[in-house]
Amino acid sequence: MSTAVLIWSSLFSAIGLGYVIYGKRQRKGTALLSGALLCIYPYFAPNVYLLVALGVGLLALPFATEY
Repeated sequence: MSTAVLIWSSLFSAIGLGYVIYGKRQRKGTALLSGALLCIYPYFAPNVYLLVALGVGLLALPFATEY
């Protein structure tokens, strides 16, 4: 595992934890789901480019689905 993968996965997992807490307290399912996926997906991303691309997409998901 490279250093970049370790740093990016730690960053996305920490932000995911924040999304989970926010989604649970505010009862926002999209933020809760996005946060859970941000915590889990780094284990399955095969390279750093896919890791960052999926992470940015999951970070934007709660904002894209708000009304």
